[in-house]
Amino acid sequence: MADEQQQVFQLQRIYLKDTSFECPGAPEVFLQEWKPKVNVQLNNSARRVGEGDEFEVEITVTVTAKDEAEEKTFYLVEVKQAGIFTVKGIDGEERAQLLGAYCPNLLFPYVREVVSDLVAKGSFPQMVLQPINFDALYQQQRDQQQGNAAAAGETVQ
Repeated sequence: MADEQQQVFQLQRIYLKDTSFECPGAPEVFLQEWKPKVNVQLNNSARRVGEGDEFEVEITVTVTAKDEAEEKTFYLVEVKQAGIFTVKGIDGEERAQLLGAYCPNLLFPYVREVVSDLVAKGSFPQMVLQPINFDALYQQQRDQQQGNAAAAGETVQ
C-alpha cells in the first residue's frame, strides 16, 4: 500500500482567458425590432501545463444574435474561461472524464456570468445561457471517436 500513489484532484485557479463583445450595427440595431435568432457555439479543451500534474481546461463560448433574416448582427460575444487543475494519480479514462466533463461543469457558471454581463452592458435584453450537460457531451464525443476509429479500421481491412 505504500507504493500506491494517492489520488489528488484540486482546483488551482479559475481565470478569464479572453473575451470579446462586438456590436457591428450600432447604433442602428437599437432602432430595429428585437426578434433575434441566437446561435450558441461551445467548445472545450484540456492540455497539460508544463511537466507536472497541472492541466488547463478551457471553455470557449460564442454567442451570435442576428435579425430574423440573418442579414444584420445585433451582437457577437466570445468568452474563453479557463481553469488550472491538479490531477495526480488519476489516469486513463477517469482522468479524461474529469478533464472533459467535470472541469467544464465547474467553469461553466463563470462563462454564463460573463456572457450575461457583456450582453447587458451592450444594452441588449438579458441573455442567460441554459445549463449544459457536459457528461452527455463528453460521452457523445467518446462514442463518435470510437465510431470513427471502428470505421477507419473497417476501411483498412
